[in-house]
Amino acid sequence: MGPKEISQEALLSQLSEIIRIISGLPECRMVSRKMYSNLIRRIKLLSPLFEELKDSEEEFQDDIVKGLELLRIGLNSALELLKYVHEGSKIFQALQLEEISGKFHHVTEEIEEALSHISYDKLDITEEVREQIELVHIQFRRAKERMDPPDLQLQMDLATARGERNPDPTVLKRLSEKLYLRTIQDLKRESLAIHDMVIECGGIPEECFEAMSFLLKSLKDCVIMENPDDEAPESDKSLIKHRSPVIPDDFRCPISLELMKDPVIVSTGQTYERSCIQKWLDAGHRTCPKTQQTLLHTVLTPNYVLKSLIALWCENNGVELPKKQGTCRNKRYGIGGSDCDRAAIDALLQKLANGNPEEQRAAAGELRLLAKRNADNRICIAEAGAIPLLVELLSSPDSRTQEHSVTALLNLSINDTNKRTIVNAGAISDIVEVLKSGSMEARENAAATLFSLSVIDENKVAIGAAGAIPALIDLLCQGSPRGKKDAATAIFNLSIYQGNKVRAVRAGIVPPLMRLLKDPGGGMVDESLAILAILASHPEGKVAIGQSEPMSTLVEVMRTGSPRNRENAAAILWALCTGDTQHLIVARDLGAGEVLKELTENGTDRAKRKAATVLELLQRIEVAGS
Repeated sequence: MGPKEISQEALLSQLSEIIRIISGLPECRMVSRKMYSNLIRRIKLLSPLFEELKDSEEEFQDDIVKGLELLRIGLNSALELLKYVHEGSKIFQALQLEEISGKFHHVTEEIEEALSHISYDKLDITEEVREQIELVHIQFRRAKERMDPPDLQLQMDLATARGERNPDPTVLKRLSEKLYLRTIQDLKRESLAIHDMVIECGGIPEECFEAMSFLLKSLKDCVIMENPDDEAPESDKSLIKHRSPVIPDDFRCPISLELMKDPVIVSTGQTYERSCIQKWLDAGHRTCPKTQQTLLHTVLTPNYVLKSLIALWCENNGVELPKKQGTCRNKRYGIGGSDCDRAAIDALLQKLANGNPEEQRAAAGELRLLAKRNADNRICIAEAGAIPLLVELLSSPDSRTQEHSVTALLNLSINDTNKRTIVNAGAISDIVEVLKSGSMEARENAAATLFSLSVIDENKVAIGAAGAIPALIDLLCQGSPRGKKDAATAIFNLSIYQGNKVRAVRAGIVPPLMRLLKDPGGGMVDESLAILAILASHPEGKVAIGQSEPMSTLVEVMRTGSPRNRENAAAILWALCTGDTQHLIVARDLGAGEVLKELTENGTDRAKRKAATVLELLQRIEVAGS
């Protein structure tokens, strides 16, 4: 739309209305909440400009009108994005966080570009408003030039949860908190958001949908396990007894109008219940019942995405599909009527406290297995007072007793309340001692326990202060493949706290990480790069990595690695080269320019940004040297 195709008054009214709508958007409870709230905050600050311009009788010049029209387009894009984020699936946005971040960056660029076309000194506005708008413009310019760092913990948790058939409850609990899917009602709203997205988009890739369905189901199991009495508010429970949920039209077979159990797709793209469409075909019909189009063939293709979506809806609305057995999960764990045998656990605790070494070993082993079995047992064992007794046995001279005890504590720590009980019992220093001097199995499980406990932020500080990091680095160097991964996971999580980054660097973590990085057959490339990327954000980490001569390895990873590893390698290279001409020269001489150029075209969004910045730095030194 050209500058003369809309009146000045209408344009200002539209701008004011868009800002009013954006200003009234509710608080976001998504992983992208920081980008969401920052964009709204900046846009709200533009409001005084248009309120003042609406009262002005000045006729705008064409360049001003063009700038305002560009701003209207940019603000419309912002409104669409903000609504999409607020109303959309939280799980989908977490899986697509880089793309969402890229959209926020693009909208920010649009608005900043529009503001650049407006000459504020040509407008009839007060000095106060002019200063405010100029400051807002500066904020948009700064926001355009920098992006928030990725949430590495979220990325690792999503990858871990998606990669395991039975995800670690600790990881699921952390995801539940990060995604604001903390109650059954949250999960019901998420299920509806996924349904709406699938229907509006006409479907999404099956692999992505399967990942979303699996995560939603896993998170629901985790929430019910943590809050067994909160599956639905009492008001909802009474309502469910007196009404049947309304079946979405998309879930009904167009022939029978009943809920589909086995949806299949015919050649016209329409979906039907298999038994219904099969009867239609068996009767000699060769047209699509809904569209009356001739069927090109009679092959029936299962609609797996819709089938999974229906299953999720049924589960969230208390509707049972045929041949699907319901499970009762409303027991209150740790109280009479649960599966936990309190008398048996009390007997085991007696042996822990007063038995001979063999009885203590056997009792610790039994508790280890019971704590692994289910959440019911974990709560019951803790309530019975087992944790302080198990902590005492961490210093047992018998290696097998020590193994059983630390592993029992690992299994008990899956429950967040138990995490606090374990720490309050003074376990951290004893677990670190096991990590330093126990058997290999005990050391591996001690590392896993420290990782589990470090999920609570304040524990990161205590674990680092207890001397865990040098012992974890030792396990990273000498452990079994599983032990190395346990150590790497714990180090990564602990290094989220700045003080532990310094401890890790000063304890000499960079050289072993570089050795693991240069050994693709060792299976530790992913973990090494993730840790190096987080350490590179600290000045001491940057120096230590730079001294390890990493350039050739980083360039090779960017050339041949997986998308995630290429991204982390680019992030490390960016950290090293920013403000360091010598590293830039080394990178240039190793042929990094060509690799970086390819990465700007085919890498992840974050990799593209990092690669583009380093390329620009390389071009500057070329110009300076010519």
